[in-house]
Amino acid sequence: MKRFMIESREFAYGNRQEQVKYYFIIFLTFLLSFIFIFPFYWLFKGAFQPPYMATQMPPAFAPVNLTFNNFFRLFSRFPAFRWFINSVIVSGCATAFTLVFGSLAGYAFAKRKFPGKEVLFWMLLATMMLPRQVTLIPLYIIMNNYGLYNTYPGMFLPQIAWPFGLFLMRQFMTSIPDELIQSAKVDGANELTIFLRIIVPLSIPAFGTVGILYFVRVWNDYLWQLVISKDLVMNTLPVGVAKISQGEFAVDYGLLMSGAAVSAIPMIVIFLFFQKYFVTGLTVGSVKG
Repeated sequence: MKRFMIESREFAYGNRQEQVKYYFIIFLTFLLSFIFIFPFYWLFKGAFQPPYMATQMPPAFAPVNLTFNNFFRLFSRFPAFRWFINSVIVSGCATAFTLVFGSLAGYAFAKRKFPGKEVLFWMLLATMMLPRQVTLIPLYIIMNNYGLYNTYPGMFLPQIAWPFGLFLMRQFMTSIPDELIQSAKVDGANELTIFLRIIVPLSIPAFGTVGILYFVRVWNDYLWQLVISKDLVMNTLPVGVAKISQGEFAVDYGLLMSGAAVSAIPMIVIFLFFQKYFVTGLTVGSVKG
C-alpha cells in the first residue's frame, strides 16, 4: 500500500511537470504569435485611419475613425495599380528565370561529375558575400549600354540568378537517390528526360521554397529598382510608395501605410498557399542519407 502511494505521488508529480511544460509552450506560442502578428495589425490599422493618427500620443491601439480615404488617394492620384503590375512582372519574371537556372545548375552540381565542380560551386556561393552596393554601378552601366535603362528587362535581368537558390536546389537534389537516375538511364532516358520526369517532380518542395523566398526578395527590392527606373509609371510598388509618401516637410503616413498594406497582401497570400512546400523544402534537403 505504501509503495502504491509513493508511485501515485510520483505519477502525479510527473503529470504536473508535463502540464506545466505544456502550458508554458502554449503561452510561449501565443507570445511569439502576438510579436509577429502585431506589426501587421498596426500596418493595416494605420492604413484604414487618418494620417495624423499614426503619430498621435498616446497611440490608439484599438481601430477608430476607420476610412478608405488613404486607398482612394493612393489609387486615384497616383498610378498605384501600374506600380502593382510592374512589381508582379518584375518579381514573376525574376523568380521564373531563377527557378529554371537554379534547378538546372543545382542538378548539375548535385548529380553530375565534371572537373572543378566543387571549386566552381564555392566560387558561386562566395558571390553572396559581395555587398549590393559593389555591383550597383557596374550593373547600371551594363544595362544602360545595352539600352535597357527604364525597361522591364533591365529591372529583372540582373536578378535572374540567385546563389542561395542554387544552394538550396543543390542540397535538396543531393538527397534524391542515385538509383532512380541509374534506373532511368538503363531504360534509355536521356539527361533532359531524367531532369523533367524525375528530378523536377521530386523537387517540387525545393521549387516552392526558392520561389517564395526569391519572389518576396525581388518584390521588396528598393535600391536597384530606384536606380534603373526613371519614369514614375515604371516604378515598382515599394519605390513608388516611398516617393509619394515623402513630402517636403513631413511624411504622409496614410499613403505610406496603405501602400505598404497593398504591397504586403500578395506576399501573405503566396506564403499561405505554398507554405507546405516551403516548410518541406527547408527541412528535407538538410539531411543526407
